[in-house]
Amino acid sequence: MSILGTPKLTERQQQILQLIQRTIAQTGSPPTRAEIAQALGFKSANAAEEHLQALARKGAIELVSGTSRGIRLRGEGMRQLHARHDSQLGLPIPGLEQLTLPLIGRVAAGSPILAQEHIDQSYQVEGSLFASRPDYLLKVRGMSMRDAGILDGDLLAVQSTREARNGQIVVARLGDDVTVKRYWRGPDRIELRAENPDFKTLVVVPGEPFEIEGLAVGLIRNTVML
Repeated sequence: MSILGTPKLTERQQQILQLIQRTIAQTGSPPTRAEIAQALGFKSANAAEEHLQALARKGAIELVSGTSRGIRLRGEGMRQLHARHDSQLGLPIPGLEQLTLPLIGRVAAGSPILAQEHIDQSYQVEGSLFASRPDYLLKVRGMSMRDAGILDGDLLAVQSTREARNGQIVVARLGDDVTVKRYWRGPDRIELRAENPDFKTLVVVPGEPFEIEGLAVGLIRNTVML
């Protein structure tokens, strides 16, 4: 058993868990099975799937069916990773404090996303649930990011920032609308890409009103919090 009472992970399972964490921290979403297989030298995505199923049985992750990136870190998995890392350094375990995060509902055109009139309520959540410390929760509307495991009604944990790297999932203001999409900057335009083939890529050309509001650093399925 691990130091937290959960089943101990094998070395390979620990590698996969760390890869999932690193990918979420860098891009805002978990890797696909094919990406895991490529990164760790598996012959097929099926081998990655077997390890993911084992991680799910041990409570380190949750698998969401129907999406290519349907992997979610669970609280125990996050705490286990922090504990193993920090016990080697003799440091207190970070990320176990309770965060009070405002829940942002509909955002009025032209007003700051954290304006008081946009805050529906606040939630207390564990900091260890997220790849990086979030500043607020945003209620997801629509299914344009379905294949990234982000569904209508989910609460997206967002870290406020004005900058993003290609491939990260961002909260962006485009004209009068605030949207959640995957960010991609090219030489002559910015693309906000959906993770659902039923939705078109949004293209931002020079001169159009556009601003990054934050990065996705985690997700809470709303039904868990009711």
